[in-house]
Amino acid sequence: MEASESLESRVAALEDRNKRVELDKAWETSWVRRLLVALLTYAVIASYLQLVVGISPWVNAVVPTAGFLMSTLALQVVKRKWVERLVKPGPS
Repeated sequence: MEASESLESRVAALEDRNKRVELDKAWETSWVRRLLVALLTYAVIASYLQLVVGISPWVNAVVPTAGFLMSTLALQVVKRKWVERLVKPGPS
């Protein structure tokens, strides 16, 4: 009896962990996260350019922010190709 309860609790713990991992993965790939990071990147760079460098930041801060967004899109393509290469069986 005790072994089956222990097994059930272990399975329940694994299922809970899997749900957390799936939610974390969904957050990492979400557009909400990307846009939030882009907005925060823009705000930090614009503030830096205004306060430290002393130039008009509003247009200049777009460049690194756009670079960030483009890199997130490019990384998905690279990851997809990498996974395909990893999963594809080699010649036998």
